[in-house]
Amino acid sequence: MGKKIIAAGHICLDITPVFTSEKVENISDILVPGKLIQMGQADVHTGGAVANTGLAMKILGADVTLMGKVGADEFGGMIQNILHRYGADKGMIVSKQESTSYSVVIAVPGIDRIFLHNPGANNSFSCEDIDYEEAAKADLFHFGYPPLMQRIYQEEGKELTEMFRRMKERHVATSLDLAAIDAKSEAGRADWKAILSRVLPYVVFFVPSVEELCFMLDRERYEVWTERAAGRDITEVISLEEVRPLADTALSMGAKVVLIKCGAPGIYYKTADEEKLAPVCTQLGLFVDEWAGKEGFERSFVPERILSGTGAGDTSIAAFLVSALEGAGLKEAAQMATATGASCVAAYDALSGLKPLAELRQKIENGWTKNEFAGW
Repeated sequence: MGKKIIAAGHICLDITPVFTSEKVENISDILVPGKLIQMGQADVHTGGAVANTGLAMKILGADVTLMGKVGADEFGGMIQNILHRYGADKGMIVSKQESTSYSVVIAVPGIDRIFLHNPGANNSFSCEDIDYEEAAKADLFHFGYPPLMQRIYQEEGKELTEMFRRMKERHVATSLDLAAIDAKSEAGRADWKAILSRVLPYVVFFVPSVEELCFMLDRERYEVWTERAAGRDITEVISLEEVRPLADTALSMGAKVVLIKCGAPGIYYKTADEEKLAPVCTQLGLFVDEWAGKEGFERSFVPERILSGTGAGDTSIAAFLVSALEGAGLKEAAQMATATGASCVAAYDALSGLKPLAELRQKIENGWTKNEFAGW
């Protein structure tokens, strides 16, 4: 693959204690105060968009440079060692004043994950932490998880907007991924609709999850969904028709390609018209008739097994972006995204389950079964 990618933003160390129990209906069935729970070994890997999406793109054959920030502590050293194995540790900023971000991922079988997260050095990351000389050599700049990076979202996303503006100035295509937000946190009180209205005019590929996007663009609708879900995953209680308005809003704000991750059911996509997408297609070598004015839903594939959803969305996006940069059409890129997501959930971490895109294409051609979900 001849095209170069920068993957920047949030990075952390993910610590996932492995539960040995069978699938449970309610988390209270297993997480009980005072109870001793027999666990398997802990799975320790890098996490966050920089590692999950960036390393996944590298594994899938892309030329990727990572840009993130860690502390000069033991967790930071562990992250650096892991990245070094992939030949991807050169772009990390090491801060002696800050701690390294970490997440303890509670992945109880049958229950959606719970994250105990410390943002650490990610909170001070700013647009000035990007190596723009290096970025100018790239074809694509991908940034992930601004809601978990305090300085990035403060002042109505001033730093985030400036970063993407500079990329457009350097004629580098861009993609933006989001992250779940605690409504009671500082990030939850930020005006995300204002932030997105400022940054999306500079974004080509906008790739959030449906929960994240609804929280930011339509809080009232999000609260209705949450009440309807009653503790279950939101994608279990909504339909495709309820996702479309979110994509329309994101396109009206300036995004060119909107890809919305809808959890287990699959991925919904909608794109701008030919006039808006033609320059991007020319820049990236894409066929405009395969990308402009499109809408569709790509249903998920049945995985070989399900161990954890950690990184499934991030690696799906990696496959989508790599496929696009290889010249794939929108439909094929979305298909590679769902296929990679199904591969990812077969492992506890984000990367161990990944398979080459050529192998996934062959599996699809051989009749890989897709999931069926009511309303999708």
